[in-house]
Amino acid sequence: MQFANPNILFLVVLFLHIGGAVVAFGPTFAFPLIGAAGGREPQHAGFAVRATQLISTRLVGPVALWVGATGVLLIVLSGRSPGELWLSVSILLYVLALAFSLLVAAPNTAKLVEATNTPPPAPPAGAAPGAPPPSGPPPHIAALVAKAQRNGMILGLFVIVILALMVLKPTL
Repeated sequence: MQFANPNILFLVVLFLHIGGAVVAFGPTFAFPLIGAAGGREPQHAGFAVRATQLISTRLVGPVALWVGATGVLLIVLSGRSPGELWLSVSILLYVLALAFSLLVAAPNTAKLVEATNTPPPAPPAGAAPGAPPPSGPPPHIAALVAKAQRNGMILGLFVIVILALMVLKPTL
């Protein structure tokens, strides 16, 4: 059997790197669906927010660090120079994405978890039985949700650009 690269250790680390990227960043593309489901059923909004936070802290974050570590190992094993444009830009974007996630997105999510810890208020006493609840979340929660959506789009863009750089390896 022949492999594209005869260095089996390199191939194993490449497999672990790509697999880690799929495991770490794949679930994040489902977060908007989870959030939308929570928004349609306000009684479950707190659960939706806590579920995405749990996935982020217990899966995405640790495996994202694994992806970085295996990426460094790949650079060493391949003998590539981190000075190659596509690689240096990818590394920079990866570090910026981690910093943005830890310093901007995670604190906002924590605020959203705190804000949704209590169930939505019951309909007013005079409301007709079966009347729909007031539309939309309270303003402070709506602002946090909008920020979380924006943060998610920014992080998703980081992932897509890094993926494009890794696949296309553009040069000047």
